[in-house]
Amino acid sequence: MVVIILIINIVYVSFFTIRMILTMKGRRYIAAFISMIEVIIYILGLGLVLDNLNRIENLIAYAVGYGLGVIIGSKIEEKMALGYITVHVISSNPDIEFTRRLRDKGYGVTSWSAYGMDGDRLAMQILTPRKYELKLYETIKQIDPKAFIIAYEPQHIHGGFWVKQVKKGRLFKSQNDIK
Repeated sequence: MVVIILIINIVYVSFFTIRMILTMKGRRYIAAFISMIEVIIYILGLGLVLDNLNRIENLIAYAVGYGLGVIIGSKIEEKMALGYITVHVISSNPDIEFTRRLRDKGYGVTSWSAYGMDGDRLAMQILTPRKYELKLYETIKQIDPKAFIIAYEPQHIHGGFWVKQVKKGRLFKSQNDIK
């Protein structure tokens, strides 16, 4: 009974976590479908615990399953990597051909000259799908190991060259693949 309660709660909370993230990302219909499965699993698990309230190990299994479900749900979402990430980069070397090298790799880059405490800088804003986020950080660090990097998730994206390339399925493909 303890193992069943543990597994049910891990599955329930994993579904709950994924549903919440899908809802925040605007994927309402998938989230609604997942919530139907989630509520069935929840009622089964809670019913087992409530039918056996005199057994403390069932309550402990429920609590441990809940905690593990949060961790597992987060890991699943991490692998799904839904949405986009915007990365602001500031390089202390304005002469580095950062933008060209990043664009050659398929990233959407807007750059401008900036002035920092110690002089001229190259500032960039880069938009990429979250699944390419870590690869982008590696690329930036290879080009300029001392680059200053800030990242956040944009809530709304509209227009621009990069959005058109995503819709056409051309992002991160070589120019030979496009022709």
